[in-house]
Amino acid sequence: MAVKVKICGLTNLVDAQVALDAGADYLGFIFHPKSPRYVTPETVAKILTVLDLPPEIQSVGVFVNSSIEDITAILEQTSLKLAQLHGDEPTEYLARLEGRGFKAVRPTDSAAAQRTIVYTSYPQPPAPALMLDAYHPTAYGGTGLLTDWSMAAMMAQSTSRLLLAGGLTAANVRDAIAAVAPWAVDVSSGVERAPGQKDHEQVRAFIVNAKGAA
Repeated sequence: MAVKVKICGLTNLVDAQVALDAGADYLGFIFHPKSPRYVTPETVAKILTVLDLPPEIQSVGVFVNSSIEDITAILEQTSLKLAQLHGDEPTEYLARLEGRGFKAVRPTDSAAAQRTIVYTSYPQPPAPALMLDAYHPTAYGGTGLLTDWSMAAMMAQSTSRLLLAGGLTAANVRDAIAAVAPWAVDVSSGVERAPGQKDHEQVRAFIVNAKGAA
């Protein structure tokens, strides 16, 4: 079964259409105002209305320490299917999202990684069980830093739907999949020509290389 692909940090219709046409399974939109890839709910609602995604393609809102009220309101306003919680949100948020929410974690070491198992019982397919991103002391993602693949491989063995992020590019995604065996891979800055602007050839190459990996 081919690895699933999430193209994240989309900010406009053209880039989202390219990702969809290239075979992305998940389209991600970031609602963290401090991110250079921030996009408004109004813009996302317009993009999703035009795209009219088929049922098998999942749209994902990325949130960083938003209130649960804001998260649920934006999901309703935009018709996004899933919520990625990329901050320090409590497990209560996952429970209240009733299977539509999943947690992104940035563990510092293997011991910290083991503790993230608490989050995996809440998301329901087609949501990932857990997203693993690279550790950074202050940033919540989009850093381009490479995740520790040995730690990720350990997590993939115990997490049936692990979404691997952190420093992936078209050039290294095959190696990452071979080393980790994740259920899905995520890319944002690794396929950009500038923050919030996708390089369309890199998007296509990333998806081809990810889905062609053994």
